[in-house]
Amino acid sequence: MSATVITTSRQPLFSGLWIALVTPFKGGAVDHPALAALTARLRADGVAGFVACGSTGEAAALDKAEQRQVLETVLEAAQGLPVVMGVSGYHQGQVLEQVRALAPYPLAGLLVSAPHYIRPSQEGLLHWFRTLADASAVPVVLYDIPYRTGATLTTETLLALAAHPRIEAIKDCGGNPAKTQALIADGRLQVLTGEDAQIFHTLALGGAGAISAGAHWQTPRFVELVELLRVGDLPEARRVWQALQPWVEACFAEPNPAPLKAMLAHAGEMRNELRAPMMAASGALVQRLQALAPSRAGLSPR
Repeated sequence: MSATVITTSRQPLFSGLWIALVTPFKGGAVDHPALAALTARLRADGVAGFVACGSTGEAAALDKAEQRQVLETVLEAAQGLPVVMGVSGYHQGQVLEQVRALAPYPLAGLLVSAPHYIRPSQEGLLHWFRTLADASAVPVVLYDIPYRTGATLTTETLLALAAHPRIEAIKDCGGNPAKTQALIADGRLQVLTGEDAQIFHTLALGGAGAISAGAHWQTPRFVELVELLRVGDLPEARRVWQALQPWVEACFAEPNPAPLKAMLAHAGEMRNELRAPMMAASGALVQRLQALAPSRAGLSPR
């Protein structure tokens, strides 16, 4: 057995390139055939796993029945690749109900964010995550994203949470490089960047991977980038990253996932449809995206 095979077999579950899936819509309803086809295409492109019903998936605009249906579609189309389910809210009792209701599903984990709007103390945040992790049947991935929740998790709080036996990873959107480096150095949490612009930096520091939205498009190049960084080929990784940077910048020039959906619609993979108050990407941005990443041959707009 080669050294490469041995190294790959020892990779932790929460590593590599994961996709934070968009949720396609058609006529106001979830477009399950489009979601299944998208998941299957990304699986074939070599991604490590999927996140269903995260912020990229417009989970806040889905009711609980729709969220479960989305999850079921993704699980079936993933064909054994690991799937993490997003869980969020601010009413602890209701979020606990969400966590318990997900116990029957064959999930790799739950992606859990801080309670939005409330802005609790660090002690309150410790209580929130520990309570939900205690109730979870699967590992918890912390979602540190203060610009959406209004709650900042300090390094000390995250290190304290790392001691919980069911909290295994973090989707790092905290915007604090020192905190990111401290978590990587500590080693107990698998650190996956949730900011596409930080993929190179985080993985070069020793992070485990990325949960990416932008990698819906040019997916094999993102997969290649993450693998190059995993094996330490920085010169080649730098070349791939520099080519991807204009796409990443444009992909988040307007609120996510509008730019992504515009490009996926241009490729014929779904309708360019979002739920209000999300609005479609501007025509100028769509032209910019198309110039950076022309649609694949053989696909026509729907």
